[in-house]
Amino acid sequence: MTVPAYRRILLKLSGEALMGENSYGIDRDTIGRIAAEIKEVVDMGVEVGVVIGGGNIFRGVAPAAAGMDRATADYMGMLATVMNALALQDAMRHIGLESRVQSALNIEQVAEPYIRGKALRYLEEGKVVIFGAGTGNPFFTTDTAAALRGMEMNVDIVLKATKVDGVYTDDPKTNPEAMRYKTLSFDEAITRNLKVMDATALTLCRDQNMPLCVFSIFKRGALRRVVMKEDEGTLVTA
Repeated sequence: MTVPAYRRILLKLSGEALMGENSYGIDRDTIGRIAAEIKEVVDMGVEVGVVIGGGNIFRGVAPAAAGMDRATADYMGMLATVMNALALQDAMRHIGLESRVQSALNIEQVAEPYIRGKALRYLEEGKVVIFGAGTGNPFFTTDTAAALRGMEMNVDIVLKATKVDGVYTDDPKTNPEAMRYKTLSFDEAITRNLKVMDATALTLCRDQNMPLCVFSIFKRGALRRVVMKEDEGTLVTA
């Protein structure tokens, strides 16, 4: 099989994925490698949207945010995601991959506002669209933003890139007997509390019949194998 199984994907990247081996912040080599993995599937003809988290930056200020108003802390986290989006766009520019950053918060000096029609047009033109600032609303995670943007962009699948190569029966770091699920249903993931995504995002994907794949962004070539529908990660379906 040489043709990708998916025409358009939404990739959910956690902010922690950009840290590499650092305790916080952005590791330049790591973000460059992730950009190269994305370019590989774009060159295969896959249209890619990216929702990015902000935990790698917000982690550094989290102690100061203890006891802070939840909405204020969430807005700080949204701004961190925009910083990550700009960093990813810069890494893509260095390897010749054209991208656009759209922010759910109105900060036009650094990123254009999220406009669904423009985002769809960029995808059709082969540009990567990086969605920053989550949903633009406090109390919602970037997991939920990924599910929402995936549906708005009419993608074929939402891909959640993590540090673990799928969903396991137990923590594989502490239990060597833990087994990776190749497939799961949304109801199984929710009732077993498997931490695939937050419950709001999972329910949204289930209700809209949007498949989800959880895989490790740290395995080289894993993103390509997922879009080729090879045995990689855990596929969650209705």
